[in-house]
Formats: sequence, structure tokens, C-alpha cells
Amino acid sequence: MLEPAAVGDPAVFIIANTLLLPVPLVPEIGLHIADEAVPLWTKTEDEINEIGLPPPFWAFAWAGGQALARYILDHPETVAGKTVIDLASGSGIVAIAAAKAGAARVIAYDIDGFARMAIALNARVNKVVIEVSGDDLLAGATAPVAETILAGDIFYESDTAKRAFDFLDDKAVAGATVLIGDPGRSFLPKARLHRIAEYRVPVSRELEDADIKLTAVWGLA
Repeated sequence: MLEPAAVGDPAVFIIANTLLLPVPLVPEIGLHIADEAVPLWTKTEDEINEIGLPPPFWAFAWAGGQALARYILDHPETVAGKTVIDLASGSGIVAIAAAKAGAARVIAYDIDGFARMAIALNARVNKVVIEVSGDDLLAGATAPVAETILAGDIFYESDTAKRAFDFLDDKAVAGATVLIGDPGRSFLPKARLHRIAEYRVPVSRELEDADIKLTAVWGLA
């Protein structure tokens, strides 16, 4: 049941309207997750969007993020000792996995202020250090040099998908390893990617069209 938390205080809102739960595919990680997707989404649309903020993508463990986090924890060599960028971090699940797997530095980027607070809260719960930034890398903000770039569930909308792919492709050309977690959403450019791993990810039917979402980790072809 949603609490009448002050929408203007991200930390209060997040703690009041979520539960601290282990992630189904990545139980090593706990997140502040909404136990009822639709009521929180509705509350966000009714109250948070009135001050110009997006829906609470940070409140859910999406399939692509779960798959990418699982892959990173199982293959720590992808991030260990490296500087890592997590693009459109949301809950911070992927950034947290990178930190747990031994990354030297992890920067989680998200333009949503509530997401940035959720990342900070979730990092604290998981006892990892993550830098959090609101810089919009897809709009040309300068990013630090990073050996690994991670992106989960970002190919959900045409314009965002195009800008995200252009950014990731530029970083790959410059020498970065790019890893994408995605269940094959409509705007995922599969023809320009190669499948690295695949997982059966438990998800909510309130968010997806199935209880189990076949989800892949992709690299740039």
C-alpha cells in the first residue's frame, strides 16, 4: 500500500513506496522495489509528473538489467579493475553488479533525479561505492574514459534507442567494451549486435507480457 510520502523528497518517497527485496535472477543484490507496479506507476503519473519527472523506471528490476547484472557477476573479468559507465542506470542494479565484481570505478548515469537517489540508496544497502551523475550522455555531455560501457533496457523507444546506439557505437570504436542487456524489445538493433549469453528472467506480468522473459546480453557486432 502506497504511503502519502512527500513527493518533493526523493529518499522519503522511495523508502515509503518500495520494499527492500532480493532481485530474482541476482539474489546477491537487494533493491528498493515497488511491490505493486501499477499503483506506483499511477501515483507517479498523477503526482510526480506534475513537476515534470518521468515514470519510476528505477522502482523495478527490468529483464535486461537483471540479465546484464547476472552476466557481470558470473564474468567479473569484464569489469574488474576497470572504469565502468552504466548508462540510464535506473535502479542501479547493473552498476551495483559491476562494483561487486571488482570494478575500480563505477559511474551510474541517469537524468531522473529520483533514479539517482534510488541508485544511491541501493548502493548503500549493497555496501558498494558508486558515483552517480545526472549528465545526459545521449545529449552530448562529456563522459570520462571508460573501458567498459553497460546499458540495460534502453532500447524501448525509437529516438532514445537511436541516440543510445550512436553513443555506444562511438565508445566501441574508441576501444571500450560495450555490453547491452535486453529481452529483444522493438527498437533493439539486433542486426548490429551479437548475442553473448541468454537467461530466463523472472519478471512481473504488470510490466511484461510473460512471467519469464528470455533475455540476452549483447555485444556490438
